[in-house]
Amino acid sequence: MESLNLQLWQQFGAAIDMLENALTACPGNLWQNDANFWYLGFHTLFWTDYYLSDETPMEKDFMPPAPFTKTDFEEDGMPERIYEKQELLAYCQYVRGKLRDQLTRCTFGELSTKRFISEFKDYSLFEMLLYNMRHVQHHTAQLNLLLRQGTHEAAPRWVSQTAAPF
Repeated sequence: MESLNLQLWQQFGAAIDMLENALTACPGNLWQNDANFWYLGFHTLFWTDYYLSDETPMEKDFMPPAPFTKTDFEEDGMPERIYEKQELLAYCQYVRGKLRDQLTRCTFGELSTKRFISEFKDYSLFEMLLYNMRHVQHHTAQLNLLLRQGTHEAAPRWVSQTAAPF
C-alpha cells in the first residue's frame, strides 16, 4: 500500500466517520424536521458514491445501491420517501468500501493520471478524491450545526484519522 493512498484513506475515512457520527447522533424529532436532516445525509452519501464511481462516471450509467434512487441528479429532485437512519448508516459503509476499493485498486500514480470524466467534470481521480472529501466535510459541518441548534448539545467530536482498517 502506497503511503499517499494510506493517508488519503485515513483522511477521507475520517470525513466519512464524522458524517456517520452526525447521522448516528441525530434524534428522531430532528431526522425529518423542516431542515431535512435525513435528506442532507442522503445527498452527501449519494454524491460521495457517484464521485467514487471512476468506472461509470456518466450520470446515465450510475446506479446507487437499493433502496436509493437517482433523484439527486434531477433539479429539485427528492426521493419518494424519507430514508431511515439505518439505511443511511449502511450507505456510509457502502461508500467506505468503495473508497477502500479505489485506493487499493489504483496506485497513487494511477490516481494522478486516470480521469473522472462526466457530463460536468473532467478531473484526475486524485483531484476528485479531494473534491469529494471537501463535499463530505462541508455537509457534515452543516449536519453538526443542525445538531447543535436542534439539541443544544455538543456535536460529535472531530475525527483526526479513521480507525477503520484499510
